[in-house]
Amino acid sequence: MSAEAKVASHYGKGGLEQKIFTALKNAGVNMEHPTVEDLAPVDEFHVGGLESTKELAAQMELQLGMRLLDIGSGIGGPARYFAAHHGCRVTGVDLTEEFTHVASSLTRLAKLESLVDFRQASALQMPFESATFDRASMIHVGMNIAKKDALFREVRRVLKPGGLFAVFDLVRTAPGPLSYPLPWAATEETSFVSTANEYREALQRAGFQRERERGRRDYAIEFTEQRNALLAQDGPPRLGLQLLIGEKAPLVAQNLLTMMKQGTLEPTELISRAA
Repeated sequence: MSAEAKVASHYGKGGLEQKIFTALKNAGVNMEHPTVEDLAPVDEFHVGGLESTKELAAQMELQLGMRLLDIGSGIGGPARYFAAHHGCRVTGVDLTEEFTHVASSLTRLAKLESLVDFRQASALQMPFESATFDRASMIHVGMNIAKKDALFREVRRVLKPGGLFAVFDLVRTAPGPLSYPLPWAATEETSFVSTANEYREALQRAGFQRERERGRRDYAIEFTEQRNALLAQDGPPRLGLQLLIGEKAPLVAQNLLTMMKQGTLEPTELISRAA
């Protein structure tokens, strides 16, 4: 089995659509017209959730009608946010067939299908013409991709000159073993965490110019501690990331928190412009 197939199988568990729809109903969500905010507890699968997506979007100079590519789009939370709140036409790509199917279903439910679509594809070989997109985003995806140079060259290919590429990934800030399971990998076999400097150099080699960078360690620790405290007090919510992660969700969250507090990992934003 290829590395990409192993990554896809880590996320695709089967039965996800029914689980989410049932959880939405049980949580009292208006199934006639759920909002981006209604779906956020389950479809913003990254540190900081919807708030992190909003903060990344604020740095992307988004304008009405822009074409935006969301790489590793999961079940579509950020893509729907970019469309609903910024009027962008968004295409998401993801390796996992089940994720793209669920992403499309949730997008129809939210009545955003005229602005958002999803494709199952590898980020290393995307089915788009060169210079197709005005903007690109990648949120908590690079940790699953070993070939950062090939990834960033492909993103540069499909971006128009002058287009912005916004990355929000976990980067390594100290040597040493990682504690698994983590949100993106059950073992080190499909985990390819790099340093921020390795990102910078790979982006530059691919034809990007770095504009801004921000580490989010303190924010991420506070966010994760608050979420873990609520889980310990009240148990899993009806609508939450345990639907994606499964019964190991508390352990996954605790492992990530421990390594952020130890200074081994840090969520980091990197905003670059296509030369």
